[in-house]
Amino acid sequence: MCPQDEAITRRTHRYGDHPDQHGELFLPRVEPRAGVAVVIHGGFWRARYDRRLMDGLCEDLARAGLPVWNLEYRRLPEGGWPEISADVAAGIDAIAEIGLDSSRVVAIGHSAGGHLALWAAARPRAEQTVAVTHVVSQAGVADLREAARLELSSGAVHDFLGGTPDEVPERYAVASPAELLPVGVPQLLVHGGRDRTVPASISRDYAERALAAGDDVELVIDRRGGHFEHLDPSSELWRAVRDWLDRRFP
Repeated sequence: MCPQDEAITRRTHRYGDHPDQHGELFLPRVEPRAGVAVVIHGGFWRARYDRRLMDGLCEDLARAGLPVWNLEYRRLPEGGWPEISADVAAGIDAIAEIGLDSSRVVAIGHSAGGHLALWAAARPRAEQTVAVTHVVSQAGVADLREAARLELSSGAVHDFLGGTPDEVPERYAVASPAELLPVGVPQLLVHGGRDRTVPASISRDYAERALAAGDDVELVIDRRGGHFEHLDPSSELWRAVRDWLDRRFP
């Protein structure tokens, strides 16, 4: 059992009745910075991966004074589309009920969590009780149509959306961030150049399209990085995120 970090407090909250509809708060013991980070784990939307993947990043942000909401959600095979998106939306909206400062909300997601973070910001503003104001996508699956074409993780996108782009085009149209541009909020995309799980071309192509649509987007590609270094608070990929947050989310 890991020792308790004396610089932060941790506690869980529920935002629904399903066992997976919960999250864990990481709160600095010092006076917090304004706003909150919503952290969303990846794992290609599958149940064998959970929010604990992001614990190290959550602790790092909380020690830096930023409150963090580490979000869990239903996952495959029990939950696909639209259950997963509904959970992410409800989990973000729960920030206000918990009593956190929702004036500035940065959604930070890794891999499939990067997809969900971008999607949460891109969904219609009228559907956002708590608005996402900034997004960080870490090796995010930003283009579901391209990810389906590449059959990433043995066709995980097909499982998530219930079919191919030809079979359920309407789902790709509303679920893929690349098809919801412009997002309308500042975005950081970080990717490893040696990523064999989600190729860096997905972030690179998304960034080009987002910039062309008028979005405020920064792209950082670490040519030596892979897919999982993003989860290491000491990595260069995470340092790029912290530097961006210091500039954009002081």
